Amino acid sequence: MGTKESYFKSILLLLICLMSACKPGISLQITDREVVNAQSAPWLNELIQQLQQEKPVDPPAKIYRYTYNDQEVFYLTGRCCDLPGKVYDMYGNVLCEPDGGITGRGDGRCTDFFEKRTNEKLIWKDNRQP
Repeated sequence: MGTKESYFKSILLLLICLMSACKPGISLQITDREVVNAQSAPWLNELIQQLQQEKPVDPPAKIYRYTYNDQEVFYLTGRCCDLPGKVYDMYGNVLCEPDGGITGRGDGRCTDFFEKRTNEKLIWKDNRQP
């Protein structure tokens, strides 16, 4: 295993432990796919840090990973009122806003997102109280 890959596995393990309140004696297995995801989506850590600097909201912000239209995407839930949720590609580009906004139906660019998404995995949840 290369030094860079080992570094990313260590960082990913630390993030998983922090997000899931690791207990001593529990060994987490990180798949090679998760390492690749961490390496190819550094913008995700920046987004999470930005969200943690904002006031917590109810319902809490969450980020999910899905497969949508044969690509891996990340969905940031809408956090308040009319603020839309956002779907990002692996590089941090906003693909669409599937919900929220004045109509509650987003920006109209991915009207089939909720029907076509698969392989849901919760990546992060803001556990702070508003």
